[in-house]
Formats: sequence, C-alpha cells, structure tokens
Amino acid sequence: MPYLKPVEAEEKSSSGYGKPPWIFKGRALYQLHLVKAETARAFIPKEFRLVEAFGYTLGGFFLASYEDSPAGVFDELVVIAGIVWNPPTSCAWAARVLVNSDEACVHGRKAVGLPSQVARFSKRITAIPRQQRSKTNGFLNMIGIGNTFNSPKDCMDVQVTEIEGHTAADACSVNLNTAVPLLKPEKWMGPAIKMSLPSFSGHTVYNPNLLKYSCQIECRVRAVKPARVSSPSPGPKNEKENEKEGSPRHQIFSSMDSTAVETIENGENLCVSVMLSKPVLALEFNCLNMQVEAPIVVSHCSKNTLGGS
Repeated sequence: MPYLKPVEAEEKSSSGYGKPPWIFKGRALYQLHLVKAETARAFIPKEFRLVEAFGYTLGGFFLASYEDSPAGVFDELVVIAGIVWNPPTSCAWAARVLVNSDEACVHGRKAVGLPSQVARFSKRITAIPRQQRSKTNGFLNMIGIGNTFNSPKDCMDVQVTEIEGHTAADACSVNLNTAVPLLKPEKWMGPAIKMSLPSFSGHTVYNPNLLKYSCQIECRVRAVKPARVSSPSPGPKNEKENEKEGSPRHQIFSSMDSTAVETIENGENLCVSVMLSKPVLALEFNCLNMQVEAPIVVSHCSKNTLGGS
C-alpha cells in the first residue's frame, strides 16, 4: 500500500470529548500474549503485513478503569490482535474494543476508527487464603524474585459481557482474574515512566479510512502476574434457541445474509481466542495519565472496499 501524506482525520467527536488531544486518567493492566499469526491475520487489513516469528505475533489486551476522561468514569477492554508493519513504523491493531459508556463507544467508532462496542463490566472481589498465597509465591521467593511481582491479598474477577443495542445479550463474555491494586494501589507502585503506544485503526463501517494514532502515557509501572482469562460458558440448549428467536441479536442478524452473520460470529470467537492465548508479560499501570492524539489518515478508503467487514 503506498504511504500517503498524513492529514488530520475528520473531527467526529461526540459533544463531551471536544477537540484533541483527549486525556484519560486511571489505572490499567497491559498484558502481552503470543497470538497465532493465523488468528491475528483475520483482523488485519490486507494493506498491512503482520509482524510475526515462528507462526506467532505479539497481541494481548489492555484493561483500563478510567476515573477521569472526556466521557467521565468508565471501563475499557481493548483486545489487541497483533503488531502490523507499514513502513516506516510498526503499530498495534485492535481486534475489539469494549466499553461501558455509550459516549465512549460512539467516539471510538467515529473519531478514532476503533471497532468499539458497548459492554457490561461486572466486578467481584474475592479473598485469597493466606496458605494459598504462600504456596503460589514459594518458588519465586526461593529464587529471589518473589517481591518483583505483585502478590495481592485479594483478587478481582471482571466479567465482560457485550451488549447488542440497548438490551443486554451475552454475545461475548470473558472472565479476568486481576489484582485488586487496579482499584486500590499499594504504597509501592513501581517507577515512573513515559512511553508512546502507536496504533493503526479504521477500516470499519463507521470509519472506512485507515488511520494512525498515538497514546502518550505517563504512569507508575510494575510487573505483575498475568491475569487468568476464561471463555464464556455455553448456556443451556433451549436458552440458546430462545435467544436466537427473540433477542435483539436475532433481529439484527435476520436482516443480514448468512455469510455476514458467519463473519461476525467468527470474529467474536477469534477475539476470545486472542484473549485465551499464552501470556508472556503483564504490566500494571498506576497513576495513569494517557493523552490520545488526533488520528491521521494514512489511506483513504470507501465503505465499498470493506467487503463483509
């Protein structure tokens, strides 16, 4: 794909966002996974080349809880399919973005070109027995790095359920076991760092152009044990049938051809596959201050070029 001279993306911000850059403050868990190249490739536009080695690319997810943002308080789960290469840079590509804010969803779709969808974030805190904690960290303590990783006294289970329209429909559920310090940080939160996370986006029905944007991050960072991710449990057969017949999901799908429906369902399953892939590193971001720059257009496209997407 020829690299066009970037121009500022058309401003399509929702009323609460105003002009860029957009500032987000809170805490986050950034977890990197080894994702199969064939899984990641299903999300990557043909204009980009996937950065891979031995059949894998680097993907994962970004789970954030924002205390202050243009859309107010909200949670976000970004599923990262992998790393793509388009000279002269390589950037992350988001397969799915789930947020529990209508305003954030609309802004992500139209202004940033993200595959955003509204979701429900259900959080539950459970205590870890002292004996279990000591067994878990025993080996790390023996080799001298037991204190390097966060060892929470409690764990938080976050269940993310995608919503169709204004009615909840369990289109995709993911359970995450993360550390409570995401909500209540301890005194030591790691060194202060500054970093830039560049990403490509777009190629959606809401914003067909291929875009590039950057997140400038300032935070306290520390390595933590990777979160455990589990896929949604299948419901009873008759419950699934009722959902197909009367749910908002069925009403939407009934107006689409079978190929388009299959494409959407395969995409949802592949997103879960990304989340379930092997974790290699987890970083906890505390005192997060993230500045999102205005996207720039790297290639103009039309909706007709999207095919079934």
